[in-house]
Amino acid sequence: MQFLKPTENSKMLSVSLCLLLSVLLFFSFPPTVWAFCGFFVAQADASLFNKASQVIIARDGDRTILTMANDYQGDVKDFALVVPVPTVLKKEQVKVGNPKIIAKLDAFSAPRLVEYFDEDPCAPVYERALPPGPAGMAPPQPLRSRANLGVTIEEKFTVGEYDILILSAKESEGLETWLIQNGYKIPAGASRLLQPYIRQNMKFFVAKVNLKEFAKTGSQLLRPLMMAYRSPRFMLPIRLGMINAQGEQDLLVYILTPSGRAEVTNYRMVKLPTDQEIPTFVKQEFGNFYKALFATAHERAGRRVAFLEYAWDVNSCDPCSTEPPTYEELKEAGVFWLDDRPRPAPRLFSKPANVFITRIHVRYTRDTFPEDLMFKETSDQSVFQGRYVIRHPFTGKITCEAGRKYQRSLARRLEKEAQTLARLTNWDIQEIRRKIPPIATAPEEPNFWRNIWR
Repeated sequence: MQFLKPTENSKMLSVSLCLLLSVLLFFSFPPTVWAFCGFFVAQADASLFNKASQVIIARDGDRTILTMANDYQGDVKDFALVVPVPTVLKKEQVKVGNPKIIAKLDAFSAPRLVEYFDEDPCAPVYERALPPGPAGMAPPQPLRSRANLGVTIEEKFTVGEYDILILSAKESEGLETWLIQNGYKIPAGASRLLQPYIRQNMKFFVAKVNLKEFAKTGSQLLRPLMMAYRSPRFMLPIRLGMINAQGEQDLLVYILTPSGRAEVTNYRMVKLPTDQEIPTFVKQEFGNFYKALFATAHERAGRRVAFLEYAWDVNSCDPCSTEPPTYEELKEAGVFWLDDRPRPAPRLFSKPANVFITRIHVRYTRDTFPEDLMFKETSDQSVFQGRYVIRHPFTGKITCEAGRKYQRSLARRLEKEAQTLARLTNWDIQEIRRKIPPIATAPEEPNFWRNIWR
């Protein structure tokens, strides 16, 4: 996507739209909601992070539709997915999803950069809405005979390019051995991570690629898998993903609920640093900025935390990094309760779609996250987003004392932005200062006596 620099006319149009939007928000939402009205210029989506897994959870009551994106890299014949599930799943409860919907939710909820342009300080001042201020693997064990492994195939079916088994097991070593003997390439030593799920009487959703069906798709990538089930447990099993993990892994969870934001209950959940004004050069390196910001915030928070990156009703966004998801896209994401309510009218004046999205970012290792993620839905509909602001100084001709005061204040503002950036990212403050463009100063006002002192 290419972003164009706004013209003077587009800036005036933006101010007018801000006025209109602010009026609409005043009558439509609680007073705590602000209209930002910036120019969106960049976003920090999942592509910034290596080995970033993405999961969508659509949850209402005890009903869940879980969508898992497969970021598997390697020969598809070696792919094996083992996911603990709370109940035996039938074929009609499993579906191959559309990878575009995960990309859509990622883009819609990603932390974003917005820019403003300072107006002429000498222009007439009109009252208007203003934006707010800113592990190593265990050795292999000898194989046991299949007869005494304690594994039962509860269901067996093919969905799309996946051959799927639903297994129950009596003990973890037997399940690990059974999987290896049946051609599933999982890391040795998985039994110690399987055991807690067996104690909870959970079942195991096991998938591998059907090469004949995969060839029919004409795709080089595996599509996401979706599963629907009922369970009082609102959780996401992440421990199995640590079996062969080398170092830290990133997980992005997009939780869709009808009432309000979701929260992690068994780990501390904190908000990402947001609404910070930073130097304008960050526009050219926003990806590096956000990766450094997240790493710094993660370290300072003690690493055993889940970060809230976004929380908002899907009917709106401000500023929007992409169009809000449509009715059809929400259904593709697993939002099943839309069928229980009237279809919304055109978006601007429609009633809320009763879908709230919460984006949670977790960076985890075996040591920092020894438990699976447990969630709860709340009725809290207060909005939040990771948002970073750049403000371009006015560069036109200065013709008044107010303009000269503005220029004198710029040095303090730019220094504050530099210090903010250093604090957020742990970057070297001197290097930051070197990247900030110099301030164009206005010529001094001639002395009032110059024309007569000749």
